[in-house]
Amino acid sequence: MKKDVITLEKITYKNYVKVLFGLNVTGKQKNFVASNLCSLAEAYVALTHGYPPYPFAVCRNGKPIGFLMIAFGWTEVEREEDDPDFIFGNYCIWRLMIDKRYQGKGYGRKAMELALDFIRTWPSGKSKYCWLSYEPENETAKNLYASFGFVE
Repeated sequence: MKKDVITLEKITYKNYVKVLFGLNVTGKQKNFVASNLCSLAEAYVALTHGYPPYPFAVCRNGKPIGFLMIAFGWTEVEREEDDPDFIFGNYCIWRLMIDKRYQGKGYGRKAMELALDFIRTWPSGKSKYCWLSYEPENETAKNLYASFGFVE
């Protein structure tokens, strides 16, 4: 039996339609993560404001099964009143979603491993922290992120 190979692939003209329109979470999860279309629009806005986004297709044997986006930056100029200090000048796992057909198979865990490996290459320079956020009622995300050492 062929072993699944999970990779992060840059969003390209060859895969963006599949990522934007072919990947979906379950109905109950729609309030947990922004759509991939919205995420890529936010990536564009971040890029035009000097914050490098790193959007990826999560691929299984070359086929997109999810979406992951990493960001770096945020400056004091954009500070909102309740923003914590750690979001500035650090990496952020901005989005992670696995299509509903591929959930529960360990692909989200593997995508997180690959994301953290990518961040450790310091593509936008060194940082002290990597942070993320999730909806409090999303117990699956909370447990996944805690297993990687993320703390509230």
